[in-house]
This record gives sequence, C-alpha cells and structure tokens, in this order.
Amino acid sequence: AEICRVTPQYAGIQWDKVGAQGLQWPCNDAAPEGTRLLHGKQFTRGKGEMAATPFRYAAELPDETYPIVLTTGRLLEQFHTGTMTRKTKGLDKLAGPRVMMSVVDAQRLGISNSERVKVTSRRGHIELPAFVTKRMQPGVVFIPFHFAEAPANRLTINATDPHAKIPEFKVAAVRIDKLNNPLPSAPQPEMEIA
Repeated sequence: AEICRVTPQYAGIQWDKVGAQGLQWPCNDAAPEGTRLLHGKQFTRGKGEMAATPFRYAAELPDETYPIVLTTGRLLEQFHTGTMTRKTKGLDKLAGPRVMMSVVDAQRLGISNSERVKVTSRRGHIELPAFVTKRMQPGVVFIPFHFAEAPANRLTINATDPHAKIPEFKVAAVRIDKLNNPLPSAPQPEMEIA
C-alpha cells in the first residue's frame, strides 16, 4: 500500500491481486490484471530510442607489474555479503574464500590447488587459497566478494563508467604471488586440475 501511495504508477498493484503467479506492471484501469508483455508490438512511447555507445577500454589494464585481470562476483552457495549464508557451516565449507585461476596461470606461477597466495593491486592486497580450474581463461582471475577475511573489493578500482555511472568492479589489474606458509588445514572444495 505504501509503495502504491508514494509511486503512483504502481497504484493498480494490490497485495491480494499478486497471487502465486505474480502481477506484471503496469497494472491500471486499462490493464487491471497486469501486463504480461509490455512491448509486444511497439514501444509504449512510440519508436524506441537507441544510442550507440563507443567502445572504451577499462580504466585499468594489465601491465608488466600487474599482469592479470581481476574480476569479482558471487558464488552460487553464498548470498551478497554472506550475513545469512555464512552462518550455515555446510555452505561455508562448500564455498569459502578463494581466487579462481586458470590451469595455465597456476602452472606458470608454480601454484597448486588450495595453496595460499597473495593477490595484490595498486590499492592493496589480500591472502587466500588458490582454486585452479579449467573454467578460467589464462590472464584472468575471479574472486568472490562475500568474504570479510578476503575482501576482494579492497583490490578494485574506484573509476566509474561514464554512461552508467557504476564502479568498474569487474576489471582491475593484479599480481599473484605464491606464499610459503600453508593455510590451516580445512576441508577444501573439489578442485579441477587438468
């Protein structure tokens, strides 16, 4: 009721009408049961307005000092910052902090599965275990951002996309160094070495 009151375009949506199948906006006098397809035959405003955006390289690209591209994201087993899912021991054992890297990069750097590594960017570093997998392409590593003990966003750049105005969390240049001290023994997820 509050959403409908403060956002008039949602005024036709009422809780008792949502039901098990949901209710698609717009839901108004012209479409009291909602609108399954908004743009079925034409755009509601007339012709669609599209604008080409010229290609632009990321603000920070790999170089000799930081030769690897870092991208961050989520793991299936964890949700956002992990405030709820990390309280579940099974999920935490199944999907903990790690840097996913290609078999090619791991071999080049002499890194084995579950081996402790240091990932460094121009903004800082974190230490976490390596997860060697065929799913990663050479020159790119992935670190999930759910884990306070390995805060991936400490490494990312604060540049923003000029059009969308969102931070470039998905591209940062990093270096990976093998550490000599082993991680405390803990169950590790099954690895995928070639």
